[in-house]
Amino acid sequence: MTRRSRLLTTAAAGVAAALLLAGCGGGDDDNAKSKDKIAGADTGASASASPSASASAAESGRPKITLPSDVTDNYADWKTGDATKDAVLADTAARIDATNDAILRGDTGAPGLSFYYRDKALSDAVAWVQAYLDANMSFTGATRYYAPKVTMSGKATASVVYCSDESKGFNKNRKTGKVDKSSSDQSPYVLYNTRLEKNDKGVWQTSNLISKRGDKTCSA
Repeated sequence: MTRRSRLLTTAAAGVAAALLLAGCGGGDDDNAKSKDKIAGADTGASASASPSASASAAESGRPKITLPSDVTDNYADWKTGDATKDAVLADTAARIDATNDAILRGDTGAPGLSFYYRDKALSDAVAWVQAYLDANMSFTGATRYYAPKVTMSGKATASVVYCSDESKGFNKNRKTGKVDKSSSDQSPYVLYNTRLEKNDKGVWQTSNLISKRGDKTCSA
């Protein structure tokens, strides 16, 4: 995935169109050309571990997500100070981690998918994971998620726009373990636009996800 365009960078990104290989689904307009990752990359200061990591284990009913040591999802400035918005961001990060976990384990039935996704976004996420399996690919490295903007629409609906930097993530052959670090003409920066809905258990589930690789908003 040379920077791991990881199959698109998101689990809803027109899965059928190409494997860019590293977050996670949703209409990436460069789908058909890349080979990067779906979610994950490290860059610069202020990067922090997933805000959902400890919460996943502590909160009753939430699936425990533990990524392998060679894969890191870093979240830069992933808090606003507003309790509701921070809850939305925490579940957004948990959704990213859950998607990567499913890809790494090669499990389209991973519990984190149905827990953090719903509706079309869920079917897209499952297809995203399957695309990795069909390509016999996984990934390794780090991805940085940054510049999150949360907009609330009532008490149970929100939108989150954020960026990712996949420059330190790479495609990995699932059988041989060989990592592809060859150069790529694809931008490592991806802009995500997501819609979340709060379910009756208080979980902010992603119901729609769109991504755009190379958007100047993220690479500026």
